[in-house]
Formats: sequence, structure tokens, C-alpha cells
Amino acid sequence: MYENKEKKSTKVCRICSLEIIETEQYYFLNKDNKLMLQFKLLNLLPEIDLNITPNPIACNRCTVAIEEIYEFKQLCIQTETTIKKFSQQGAIKEEDELHADNIKVKTHLVHKNVKVQCNCKITFKCNLCDYCGTTKLSLKRHMYTHTVGKSFKCSICGYCFTFKSYLIRHMFKHTTDKPFKCNICDYRCTVKFDLKRHMCTHTREKPYKCNICDYCCIIKSSLKRHMCTHTGEKQFKCNICGYGTITVSHLKTHMHKHTNEKPYKCNICDYSTIIMSNLKTHIRKHNDEKPFQCNTCNYCCTVKADLIKHMCMHTGEKPFKCNTCVYCCTTKSDLKRHMCTHTGEKQFKCSICNYCCIIKSDLKKHMCTHTGEKPFKCSICNYCCIIKSDLKRHMCTHTGEKPFKCNLCNYCAITMWKLKIHMRKHTDEKPFKCNMCDYCTITMSYLKRHMRLHTGE
Repeated sequence: MYENKEKKSTKVCRICSLEIIETEQYYFLNKDNKLMLQFKLLNLLPEIDLNITPNPIACNRCTVAIEEIYEFKQLCIQTETTIKKFSQQGAIKEEDELHADNIKVKTHLVHKNVKVQCNCKITFKCNLCDYCGTTKLSLKRHMYTHTVGKSFKCSICGYCFTFKSYLIRHMFKHTTDKPFKCNICDYRCTVKFDLKRHMCTHTREKPYKCNICDYCCIIKSSLKRHMCTHTGEKQFKCNICGYGTITVSHLKTHMHKHTNEKPYKCNICDYSTIIMSNLKTHIRKHNDEKPFQCNTCNYCCTVKADLIKHMCMHTGEKPFKCNTCVYCCTTKSDLKRHMCTHTGEKQFKCSICNYCCIIKSDLKKHMCTHTGEKPFKCSICNYCCIIKSDLKRHMCTHTGEKPFKCNLCNYCAITMWKLKIHMRKHTDEKPFKCNMCDYCTITMSYLKRHMRLHTGE
């Protein structure tokens, strides 16, 4: 935190220009562990230019003064915000009496001859963005996102972190040491908190509940994120395009789109991505690793989301419901895609022709019609195609494999989509409805064919 030097050369404080005696503590303002001090100084005195002199030093007296004055400034701002908040709630007929301690402000208001006592938590607000923290420590940690960036780097994979504690936790991933073990299954982890979260999968306990809807979850941060869906709050905003999101990690991922940076690279092929989890999923394809297995049939996959989606085929559950029509589906992405049929929005546009679509993969597929590229080739015959799933489906014509089986009859199919359509025959579900008559059907193609009876095409 500080350095004691016993050199005979005279050192001078950059802030007060007084000489620093040999036994006095002093601090380098441009060192990583003092960037927060530098931020506070420049916040109080933006006129100071620390780049004029190399290795600027602050004496202990000035360091203490900066901390106290900055804290006093924040207290004044928070008090002003609180008083304005109460004054907007109703007329204040006599002077407020404020008693401030570390976390609470008690305000006694006399309104309509009734004495009201309000207990209000002070929030610590960032003066660079809209972030508000409930504790001084949370604000301090947040300020590192403005000042330090990611200064703690993993020496093995190059992944960077804002805090040293995050790097220490990450390093366990490179070792086989996972000291925390579940006493019910074989699950092991590097952090006690992860084990606690995992145990909830056995107990089915979801301790954090939304007080507006029926949502409940295992992690407090998930509830906090969920609450933003009710308030519409998106506190993390892009300063280039105005994009807003509810988590800082989503904003960081978004910023890569502006820089065209894809920091996560596969060491086997040329694949690169902006999201670490995408790289992990990609690596599994090289290793032919499918860790997520269905306990009802032989289905296994590389991504947990695919397994959850698959399990809905067995249970018939469709948790995502459209609030405009009766449509419901197994994944959030399917619902999002469906909602575009109501809004008419087609956000993905071709840069060569007027084609636009709802799904990014459809645009990618369309672009191949301009380039003539068919990158996926069959190793048995001359068949080649634009997308990998088409090749996978084609390979089943050689092997005769039909991996998707109905659990109600003997029907089996090459694709999950065909099985999904088949399941509607059992459930009598007909999601595609004609808006001109009472006709409804199990597939969109049947509906299109029916519509020709009305249009005369």
C-alpha cells in the first residue's frame, strides 16, 4: 500500500509541493493500487494534470485529506438527493432534522399534522455513469470499471480480471484441485459458493422470490437481474450507440461488436468469438465431447440449453408463452423469434439485396446464395450444403439413423423438428391458425397451402 524510502534525494509531494521527510509514508499516484486515489483527486480537482511530472507522489497528509474531502463530497450529494426526494413526496411544513450515520438517514416530516418517520438507505452514486451502490465498498469496486479495467491476467490462458480474487478463483480451472464435493452426487467445484448453489439442484430450493410475479431462483444476482424486467431499467449503457443492458458482462460483450475484437480464439482451428462460453462449446466439438445426457433416452449434447430444450419434448412443458396469442414454446429464443411475427420486425438485413429476416443464422445462410459457397461436404457422396445441420441430416440417409424417438409410439425421425411436429398429433396441438376462418393446423406449410384457398393463388 505504501513505500518507505531512505534515499537522500529530496522528494516533493505533487499536490502540496512540500518536502517529504525520510520517515514519512508516500504513495505513487500512477500505480495500480492507487488508481482509486488518483480518480478521487481528479474528481475533486480536475485542473490537476498528473502527466506533467513522471511518477507523481502524494504525501500521507494529502492522501488522508483527499479521502476525507471526497467522502464529505459524496455525503453532501447523497444528503441533497435524499432531501429532494422527501420534498417531492409532499409539503414539508417545518425544517427537517437529519441524523446521518453510516447507512441510514432518519427524516421527521410534519405533514397534515401527522408525524411521519422515514428510514432511507443512503445509496452511493457513481458520478461517471448511472450506477448506484448500497455500500461504499460496492461503489469502490464499481469505480475500477472506469479506472483500472482488467489488470489481473491469467498466465496460462491470458484471460483478464478486474479483481485479484476473481483471478485466484479462475486459476482453479487450470488445476485438478476441486476441494468442495457434493455428498449426493459426483459434483466437485473450486469455490464453496458454487457448491451451495449446486445443492439447491438437489433440494429444489429457490430461496430468492420476486414480489411481483412467481419467478424464483437460486442466486440473489439472478433475482436482481430479473427485477429489471419489471422496472425496464438498463443501467449499463453503451457510449457509442446507446445500447442498454442489465448486466456489465453483457455490455462488455456488446462493446466487442464495435471494435470487431474476438478475444477468445480456438487453438485448433481459426474459430474466434466474443464470448468465452461459445469457445468452450466449440472446443467440445473438436473433442466430440457431449457432457449433457438425457436420463430418459440416449440423447446427448454439447450445450446444457439444448438438453433443457430436449427434455421439454419428454415432459411436454412449454414455459415461454406469447402475451399476444396462444403460442407457447420451450425456449426464450423461440419466443423472441415468434414475437417478430406480431411486430413484423426483421432486424437482420442483407448488405447486397433487399432480403431481411428474423434470425441471424438465416441471414448467414442467405449470404451463401450470393457467394455460391457450400462449405459443408459429405465424405461419402458429392452432396454439399450451406449449413452444418443440413449435412448432419443428410448423413442419416447413409447411416439410416433416426435419433429422435417418440416416447408415446414407435415413430422416430431424423430431426428434432420432425419429431416436434409429430408430437402435435398426440397432443392435438394446432398452433397455426387461419385469420380468415376457423382452420388450424400443426405446420406452417399446411397453413400456407390452406391460405391459397382464400387468395385463389
